[in-house]
Amino acid sequence: MALSPRSLPHDGHSVSIYRNIGKRVFDIAAVALAAPVWVPAALIVAVLVRVKLGSPVLFRQQRPGWHGELFEIRKFRTMTEARDAQGHLLPDQQRLTAFGRWLRRTSLDELPELINVLIGDLSLVGPRPLLIRYMSRYSAEQSRRHEVRPGITGLAQVKGRNDITWEEKFRLDVWYVDNLSLWMDIKILFQTIWKVLVREGVVEPETGVHQEFMGSRPSDTEKSPK
Repeated sequence: MALSPRSLPHDGHSVSIYRNIGKRVFDIAAVALAAPVWVPAALIVAVLVRVKLGSPVLFRQQRPGWHGELFEIRKFRTMTEARDAQGHLLPDQQRLTAFGRWLRRTSLDELPELINVLIGDLSLVGPRPLLIRYMSRYSAEQSRRHEVRPGITGLAQVKGRNDITWEEKFRLDVWYVDNLSLWMDIKILFQTIWKVLVREGVVEPETGVHQEFMGSRPSDTEKSPK
């Protein structure tokens, strides 16, 4: 089930209809139909987070979304609120617990993002919403990833998730923007479920915190996705 331009035929008219109308309808319908599964799971995880990490249960942060407009993303909290003697939060790697690592590995921390999908901030499939400070570091081509709603999962996640470079992720994001279709979204969703179950492409850094994107060299942005 490898995703590639050849395996995803479509015509411009059908893509336009799906991009403008169908994709939103698909998101709402899919989340609603899956509610008997994800709602109980989210409630169980919420209780575990409250017991193991305390309050608040949710992590909330402003992220750039469609056309760069900011929205509040919701995730289950994976870190403690541990602080130093001066009252400052300790570094992320010191606050991330074993339970938090497990939530991230299984992607259960992202269940509250389904609420963002219902609201319309996120899509099920699209470029992942990253940090606000990355916006000024994108090249003009990389910024095109904001031409669609960001997603809970995306082409970059099923092509490598954490074991490909930022530049490779962004090239895949832009390719998705130009080629999205219903068939592609369905394949990405099924591949995401499979990769989470078998942990394929999940490379956990020793610190538990992923390397920050600091910008690309011009030569790094000129390659095309394979």
